[in-house]
Amino acid sequence: MFNVTVLRMKDIIKYFIGITLTICIVIYSTKYFSNIKRKSNENTKTNKNSSSLSIKSFTTCLDKTVPAMSSIKEDHNNIEETEEYDKTSFLQQILQTQISSIKGLKEVERISNNKKNKDTQENKENDNEKEKQNEDTENNNVELAKTDGIHTEVVTQNPIKETFNVQYGNVKIKNQTSYQLSQDILKPDITIDNKNVVIFHTHSCESYTASELYPYTPTGNFRSTDLNFTVTRVGTELTNYLNKYNISVKHDTSYHDYPAYNGSYTRSLNTVENILKTYSSDIIIDLHRDAIGSREDYAPTVKIGEDYAAQIMFVIGTNDGGLWHPNWNQNLKFAIKVQEKAEEMFPRLV
Repeated sequence: MFNVTVLRMKDIIKYFIGITLTICIVIYSTKYFSNIKRKSNENTKTNKNSSSLSIKSFTTCLDKTVPAMSSIKEDHNNIEETEEYDKTSFLQQILQTQISSIKGLKEVERISNNKKNKDTQENKENDNEKEKQNEDTENNNVELAKTDGIHTEVVTQNPIKETFNVQYGNVKIKNQTSYQLSQDILKPDITIDNKNVVIFHTHSCESYTASELYPYTPTGNFRSTDLNFTVTRVGTELTNYLNKYNISVKHDTSYHDYPAYNGSYTRSLNTVENILKTYSSDIIIDLHRDAIGSREDYAPTVKIGEDYAAQIMFVIGTNDGGLWHPNWNQNLKFAIKVQEKAEEMFPRLV
């Protein structure tokens, strides 16, 4: 917004004349009262803090009423005592600065408007912050999943024999490495914050079996570029649930396995590394849709109450194959801790 002030020449002349007359009256009055003061009793002690009229007191008043007066007076105060004080020069300087004073008024008005705009913006931000806090308060009231009285059972029609070889409590682990997983290694004595989560998909196009209600156009064997029908949609739903509990989630939906499947992990690694440059993360999840392989009739399923859900599993990489991954055991502890809670709430879901 631009503020424009239009001044007529007559107004400027009247303004100058008024200022000039005012200052002349001030100077004359000062001289008059100074003479009266000198004629007063010389033996009377005067107080330095008295309200005697002088050019200094009047200029002090003018400081607060006439723009640019303060700066002129400051310049004159810096004049050496040996120099003669010229009232005429002082008056001329005042008159010469009136145009710039008018500009100064416009600048003050502009600054004032900017401050008002800034205050308005700050008020909006404060209102938004209050609204967010209210939303957070409401979100804090989100109830945790209720498990009392809910029965969970595995209902897979053609189950494959379990091949776990290590167990920690109710958590079953299939160890395919050369590491000996002791109870101390498996003990989930780990604390991880969950304020910031990253979810991505190395195989973004992994889709599910189409149905009459949910058809889609495949771009490969159980693959689709329509992310509404792939594991990416699962990531979206997980994000929505986590947000209800005030957990910040960065869900990346980039294609990493299209148009080429080979090199998917290299591309997804680059994606995550770029995310972590600007986003602080506590938990990073690469969410996949598992493949059945040759057993097309095998669909690991659990029934929770009246709902059916696919069983899930955690895949934990190590550096046993030669890759550098020194903190893999921390991931294993974290997965065991999550699975322990899942077993407590919904047995055999994991």
